Amino acid sequence: MFSDDRVLLKWNLVSKDATKLCDFLDNVYPVDMHCFMRHQNGLKKQNLEQILITSADGGEDGQIKIWSRSGMLRSKIIQEATPIYSATWSPDSNQILFTSNKMLVIKSLSGNTKSNRWKAHEGLILKVSWNANNNLIISGGEDCRYKVWDTYGRQLYSSVVHDYPITSLGWAPAGDFFAIGSFNTLRLCDKAGWSYCLEMPNSGSIYCISWSSDGTQLACACANGNLLLAHTIERRTDWLNYEFTTISRKCIQVRDICNDVVEKLEFPERIIQTMIGYKRVIVVTPAQCYIYSVNNFNTPHIMELKEGSVSVILIAEKLFALVERTTVNIYSFDGRHLFAPKWTNMQCDLLNSDIITISNDTVAIRDQIDEREIGSNISYPAITHKTGIIVISLSQAGTINNRFLALIDKNRDLYLMMINSKVGATTNRKLEKLGKKLI
Repeated sequence: MFSDDRVLLKWNLVSKDATKLCDFLDNVYPVDMHCFMRHQNGLKKQNLEQILITSADGGEDGQIKIWSRSGMLRSKIIQEATPIYSATWSPDSNQILFTSNKMLVIKSLSGNTKSNRWKAHEGLILKVSWNANNNLIISGGEDCRYKVWDTYGRQLYSSVVHDYPITSLGWAPAGDFFAIGSFNTLRLCDKAGWSYCLEMPNSGSIYCISWSSDGTQLACACANGNLLLAHTIERRTDWLNYEFTTISRKCIQVRDICNDVVEKLEFPERIIQTMIGYKRVIVVTPAQCYIYSVNNFNTPHIMELKEGSVSVILIAEKLFALVERTTVNIYSFDGRHLFAPKWTNMQCDLLNSDIITISNDTVAIRDQIDEREIGSNISYPAITHKTGIIVISLSQAGTINNRFLALIDKNRDLYLMMINSKVGATTNRKLEKLGKKLI
């Protein structure tokens, strides 16, 4: 982080210690930054962490330019008559979303493509964010509202008028919720826009919000010079007669509603993800995975994680999968590693539970570049649909010979097909439409 004192600091979120990285020159006024970690963009091979710092010279030219990592100007793609206060890439990096006064604009990088421009607020728009997992947009501005949009500019949610302008916002990486910052205000919302909770720290305006990669913590840069650290708790999951609630960073409360018996599961590190199903409870911390049976919460199977930073847990009757930073790993319930699927265009940081699904014998994954294509681990060609796919799910009952795949496409139509059907020597896997315009 940095501030008007022109000092760049690096904070340890565990010990809360700060390390000074550098001092800026007197003529450098930093206004924003982005960190490229070692696991991103091939930097792991170079053993490097890079930080991009932007600074202001008092001018607001209304331009967006693309630069190489070495600082060479590639192209100037946008020239607006008004200042641009916020911009972000689309999930596929083929479009740029930016603010222009009261307007939001999506500009494609392909030539001669018309921009999608719409009036989004009644006041100057200060911040915008586009989530890679759910493909939704949030914006906030001086009209004291935050709003949720789809990529066509259709408004999905508009908040009530707050007391002060919305000065910061940020999606959690998985896209299941986002945070909003204002003057002495920090609000956590679900992806539909509804407020989960509200905190009123003595912080002044919150200028920037940044989430941890696992979505359990966020850091806020405040106008009074403080760094505000927050943690998400009270996450709740229900399964049959069991209720699981994360009551603190390192503790889960388990309640059996049939007999009102309450147990507490405590962990040495913060809880990142939980998943319950098939009489199993999977709990992930930064370094370990705990596998419980609902019949015995005293002696879990414990295994060390390969990479940490688990973003998705999937569970089937006989196995479960962990989506980590760069790999997907499938395990048995006694902690044995079974399989690590690989596929073309593999980008684990863009995976969510809507586009990857497992059963006892099959893994299906929607391609992260071509949204019309689904691949699986069985030895048949990929499934190609006529339009983009937004949700996939495998049936859980039966054997591989009668395994079904259901999908919902961008038209909100529902399709079903048998994965392993054969007619003679040829494969006959046909998608059958079951319903349309599902919400």
